[in-house]
Amino acid sequence: ARIARRYDFLTRVLSAGIDRRWRARLVRRLAPLAGREVLDVACGTGDLAFELAEAGARVVGLDFTREMLVLARAKDRAGRVSFLNGDALALPFERASFDAATIAFGLRNLEDRRRGLAELARVVRPGGTVMVLEFSLPRARLLAAPYRFYFTRVLPRVGALVSGDGEAYRYLPETVLAWPKPEELQREMEGVGLARCGFELLSGGIACLSYGEVAPSTAR
Repeated sequence: ARIARRYDFLTRVLSAGIDRRWRARLVRRLAPLAGREVLDVACGTGDLAFELAEAGARVVGLDFTREMLVLARAKDRAGRVSFLNGDALALPFERASFDAATIAFGLRNLEDRRRGLAELARVVRPGGTVMVLEFSLPRARLLAAPYRFYFTRVLPRVGALVSGDGEAYRYLPETVLAWPKPEELQREMEGVGLARCGFELLSGGIACLSYGEVAPSTAR
């Protein structure tokens, strides 16, 4: 809530704009989207929700932080997305309400990751997809060392300087460094009943796109 007004600007600066390519990759993996109903959880200021809508989906964007939703609605002059305040750990929807559910850079913020994954799976129809886009740690040694330096030393200082909130941008690298490996997250997704799970490393492993399909047994 404290960094909401600087969130978009800092995301572009600190990621050098690469975040746009990551979201575009997620949208391409979900295609075709025309006429499909998609829930974007932890939608923030709406960037991914807007891209899903532009691809033809009917999108509901949900976020816990009202200040983020105020900005998302202000950006949505065409009324492309239905924005809703809500809790990712108790989604206010019936089972099998959507064709797909996405969460970008939000799963690591949940108090209970497994419960969050289970909720995403619960609200998706059988045969539908759950997609998780998150930061990750590069595996190549040549990239890993400079990335860690940037992420733990440079990013928090720039974030604090621009946003005026040092705590928020210390929190980011701490949660990313504690994040499970892609293989571990895949097992967690399988553990909540998702099938055909896998992942794709993006930009040398700086980010990871994880996915799974809702099997009939999951939506009983």
